[in-house]
Amino acid sequence: MNIFARKSLDELNEEAKAEGAGTLQRHLGPVNLILLGIGAIIGAGLFVRTAAAAAGHAGPSVTLSFIVAAVGCALAGMCYAEFSAMTPVSGSAYTYSYATMGELFAWIIGWDLVLEYALGAATVAIAWSQYLNKFIESFIGPGWVIPYQYCHSPFESVMIDGKQISGVINLPAIFILLLLTLILVRGIKESAVFNAIVVSVKVLIVVLFIALGWQFMNPANHTPFIPETTTIKDAVTGQEHAFGGLWGILGGAGVVFFAFIGFDAVSTVAQETKKPERDMPIGILGSLIVCTVLYILFSWVLTGIAPYQDFGDPTKGKEASVAYAIQTYMTGYGWLGRFITVAILFGFSSVILVMLLGQSRVFYSMARDGLVPKVFSELHPVFHTPAKSNWIFFVFVALFAAFVPDSVVGDMTSIGTLFAFALVSIGIIIMRKSDPDAPRPFRTPLVPLVPILAVLVCGSMIAGLGWGNWMRLAVWLAIGMVIYFTYGVRNSRVQLSRR
Repeated sequence: MNIFARKSLDELNEEAKAEGAGTLQRHLGPVNLILLGIGAIIGAGLFVRTAAAAAGHAGPSVTLSFIVAAVGCALAGMCYAEFSAMTPVSGSAYTYSYATMGELFAWIIGWDLVLEYALGAATVAIAWSQYLNKFIESFIGPGWVIPYQYCHSPFESVMIDGKQISGVINLPAIFILLLLTLILVRGIKESAVFNAIVVSVKVLIVVLFIALGWQFMNPANHTPFIPETTTIKDAVTGQEHAFGGLWGILGGAGVVFFAFIGFDAVSTVAQETKKPERDMPIGILGSLIVCTVLYILFSWVLTGIAPYQDFGDPTKGKEASVAYAIQTYMTGYGWLGRFITVAILFGFSSVILVMLLGQSRVFYSMARDGLVPKVFSELHPVFHTPAKSNWIFFVFVALFAAFVPDSVVGDMTSIGTLFAFALVSIGIIIMRKSDPDAPRPFRTPLVPLVPILAVLVCGSMIAGLGWGNWMRLAVWLAIGMVIYFTYGVRNSRVQLSRR
């Protein structure tokens, strides 16, 4: 048994060339990939986590948090682009790790990516639920709003008319997950068309908010721009963490990093791309550049319109924060708040779609390698999608969305993804040494400097997320190790072929 056995590039490229029954269909071009990336990137991270980072970590300097997160993503993005062009196979960071660091590290990454994709989908589904209530309130009436206890987890509570009400289950989150799973089962081509429509609407509302909100910015809300360093306690977990100063900015970067998750999801559909060696770098870096510019402007305007303290108050702007800022501070633009609420609902839907898509494709690759049960790689006889895998992950994600607060699953998503980014960056250095002559349609510049910087920036954001999230990551990885050594290593195709 060799737990560090590697897949060769030749093996990966043979898988990429496979066609016919039991293989994924190639339907996606560069525009589809950029839209897929933007579809995943612009969502709950921008419309929900921006306000959470401002209120809980960085204050107005959340704009700097976005810049830190963008730098880390850009550095890691170049590493992703090189790998995805070299090894155009479904599986993203999992596949890249298998080729560079061996099976054990590939398993760690594949298991870790559940935090990114599955819990990422759960986080956005919870945010979708929050904005659904804002939609009902605006278009139908306050009397029709879903009761608090049926759209929040059991770990959340609020004081209403002097009475404390606790959540029971988040039913709207389960509903949207079910609807989008049905779309995914139908097929990647139909999913891409739906995503393209939604992305157009999302970009429009971000640009509208920046353009129209600029005139309502209050300079006092940006003073001081970097709050004095202090310590605050998380209302849900009870854990203390830094607020303001450098550590507040880094902690905020770890939170808003969630907003950038998505560009790497492009790499999970390499096997469904017509010309992956050309189109994957375009899709990954193109979507990242577009979103970074929009994010910096958006966070600057949002914290200029409303004081960041409002975003920590559950009776004010903690939920549906963008709609709250518009309706409270942008007089005469109530129509924009209603329009944005509708658009955000659709926007969140596209993020969930891409997250669920990415998760099923990672486990598709892992199942083909024998590390998880074969059911995850079985394709629907008509739609040629991993339908059974989609349904299994619907149940898994729905449990988190229904019963866990968004602050917990959101930070778990961020730390899991940062960990994956760091390992992919290390993988580039290893691959340049182990396979220096392999064809590289796209080359990460300044190796090893760029990958090392990516690891350092991602590591600083992990540090900023605090010990509570470090412990949750450690527990999750420990569970993964138990599964690997009791099932994965015994059924691995690579292990079996070399005995």
